[in-house]
Order: sequence, then structure tokens, then C-alpha cells
Amino acid sequence: MKVTLSELAKIVGAKNDWSAYADELVTGVEFDSRKVKEGDLFVPLKGERDGHDFIEQALAQGARLTLSERSLEGTPHLLVEDVLLAFQQIASDALKKSKTQVIAVTGSNGKTTTKDMIASLLATTYKTYKTQGNYNNEIGLPYTILQMPDDTEKLVLEMGQDHLGDIHLLSEIAHPDIAVVTMIGEAHLEFFGSREKIAEGKMQIVDGMAEDCLVLLPGDSIVDPYLPQNQRVVRFGEGQEIAVTSLVEEKGLLDFQVNFLKEPIRLAVNGKYNASNAMVAAYVAKECGVTEEAIQTGFARLELTRNRTEWKKAANGADILSDVYNANPTAMQLILETFSSLPSNAGGKKIAVLADMKELGPDSVRLHTELILSLSPDRIDFLVFYGEDIAPLAQLASQMYPIGRVYYFQKNAQEDQYEYMVKQVQEIVAPQDQILLKGSNSMGLSRLVHRLEAGE
Repeated sequence: MKVTLSELAKIVGAKNDWSAYADELVTGVEFDSRKVKEGDLFVPLKGERDGHDFIEQALAQGARLTLSERSLEGTPHLLVEDVLLAFQQIASDALKKSKTQVIAVTGSNGKTTTKDMIASLLATTYKTYKTQGNYNNEIGLPYTILQMPDDTEKLVLEMGQDHLGDIHLLSEIAHPDIAVVTMIGEAHLEFFGSREKIAEGKMQIVDGMAEDCLVLLPGDSIVDPYLPQNQRVVRFGEGQEIAVTSLVEEKGLLDFQVNFLKEPIRLAVNGKYNASNAMVAAYVAKECGVTEEAIQTGFARLELTRNRTEWKKAANGADILSDVYNANPTAMQLILETFSSLPSNAGGKKIAVLADMKELGPDSVRLHTELILSLSPDRIDFLVFYGEDIAPLAQLASQMYPIGRVYYFQKNAQEDQYEYMVKQVQEIVAPQDQILLKGSNSMGLSRLVHRLEAGE
């Protein structure tokens, strides 16, 4: 990024006299004062702390100037009404001036994995940059845009939503050339009230798109009322325009065929849903001109964001299937289906550690309880439940399972039995076992994964 202060002033509609600094050159953007480099524009966002309190620190570290909602005497700055809006305007303008093709990905489940897959395939042929970590919101997305290298040809952006309108904003900033909606589930149901509203929000990904752009959508009829009229829509899934035609799943491995590639795809991951994610990624790559040979190379090189359906090893030798970054009913059902269908290790048992799924609203207990349909003592030997809303599910499971095969540990305002839960899991797990861990990130199951790996 190389832009003069005068250019930035016009983009954000600065309200102060900046003429004394008009020719100052900005070479980067940063909102964390600790990371500011020489030549940066500092963006003092308001969060738990007001970034305006760190302007002096940022300038001392080499920031060329700062945005500000306050007039700053003698300090190089651009006075704006809303720093976050100005930040977004700068990112959107920078992207418009670049020659970068934008691929946007959203969905209740699978958006991060699909983003990683698309980026891996495109990187075989193009200079590619993608959303890092979970930088998928109104701050993270513009930051991603402004961090991408100048020679980026393909930019893969993940778009998340907590409330209706979030995706609309992100789409209007990025103006995607290709959009993907992986699926519509119950994530953040507390804030939306229904899957229909979630679908409405996800479909706003098309709002910033030009006409005749490609939109990939699941075959789920819930998106039908929101189908775009001016874009090229391709549906995917069973019986749809693009589909998985065969699939074989083993531990840590998927082999499957899709109906638009000659050769089958092999992935070192589990979960039939990942075959769908890979299919969509391959279609996007082919649309962008990546050869089938390069697509296979991209899958072979694939590195997924951590804590999403990842096999690990416990210190005692047990196999850990870690999926602890986030959870909603659809994702929980899918991972239980995958785990249940895998063959047990010789002489080993299967153990599932399940924790609360957050942000499900007033239907949370019901949605937890309905997961009883995904549990069977014939397919999963031991169950460990941890949380508050998951308690009724634990009670139902204890009626289905033999005595001593189901454990429940509280986590509520009165008591947190996390350490008791950890101790029980450690006592159950033997070297030849397989153990699944799934729950919302805030439930802390990632700490249990680390402790099993370390033998602590």
C-alpha cells in the first residue's frame, strides 16, 4: 500500500485542514498500536479501550499519521466522524483500484475450511492471499484487504455474521466477483430467531456483486426466497448441478469423485461435509482457470486452520479428533455422524466429549436434546458431557447407555466442574482409543486437547 495523505483525505472526506501534510506517504495501515511500523496510518478503533488513547504511542513508533474523531492540534491526522467507517472506505477503495479478483465465502458451517481449500487451489496458479485466522468481520475484513501484498491476483475473503446486515456491509466493502454460501445452519440463532433469517443474512453476500457474477449455493430450499436475479447461480449437493458422485471415508482420509472433474479427489481429513467443501473449492478454482492437475496439487498441499476436524495424538497414543473451535447443532450432528461411522481401533473404544453450543437462544435446550438421535451405544462407547444447556441431553443419554458409560459435569454460574471433567476423561482414555471433542470455543475444550497431547 502506497498512498498520499491527500488521497486518503479525499477517500474518507476528512473535515480538517490537512494541506500541511498533503504529500506525506502512507505505506501501511494498523489498528494495534503495538504493531505500528514506520510509515503506517494508525486507525484508533473503539473497543474495550479507545484507540484514541494510543495515538501518541503509535506516532512515537513511526506512524505517519492517524485517523481521529477528535481534532488534534499539531498532529498529522485526518478528522472523520467515524474511524471504523473511514477504515472500511480506505480498504474498499484500495481493493477497487487493484486488479485483484475477490472470492467471498460465508456459511453457518465450513466457511473457514472452504476458504482454506479455495486459497490452496488458487495458489498453485496465482498470487493468492486469504483471510487469516478469524478476521472475518467489519474490522478483520478491511484489515485483510489492506494487508494483502501488492501483487495479489486472487483474494479469498471469509465473511462472518452475528446479526442481520453484517454480510451486507462486508459485501459492499469487498464487491466479490465470486461468492460461496457453504450451508445454512443454526449458528448465532440467538441473534436471528430462525434459520430463515440466518439464510436471509447469508444471502446478502450478493449485495455488493456486479451482474453476471458466479454465486455457489447449497441445494437447501431455505435459500430459495433469496435467490439473486442478476447473478449466475450454481447449486451444489445431492441431485444438484454439481455433486459428489461417490465417497469412501476412512480414518483421516476421504476419497470421492465430483461430476465435473475426471479424477477423484483424495483429502487427508474426515467428514462427508468436507467433500462438499472441497467440491465447491474445486469448482471455484476451475472457474478461475486452474487446471485439474493443479487442483489435485492444491489439495495435496492443503493446510487447514487449526481446531477444525483435526486428528491429533494423545501422549498415551490415543487418537484425538479435535473440532473445538466452534459448534452448532448441524455441525455437532455431522461430526457425530462421521465419528460414529469410523471403525474402532483394534481393542479400542470410542469416546465423545461434548460441550455446550452457544448463541442458540431460547431453543438452546431443545436443540441440544435433539442430538440424542445422533448417539448410540453401538457406535460410541462412552459419552462425557460438559456445560449447562447440554444437561438434559446427558440425562437422556444416561437412560440409553449402560451404567457407567455416561458422565456429566456442570458449568454454570454456581459451579464449574472443568477439572473434574478433565480427570474423568484422562481416566477413561486408553492408548488404543479414539476420542472426539466438540463444543463451542468458549467452553475451553481446546485446553483439554492440549492436556491430552501433553499427558498432563
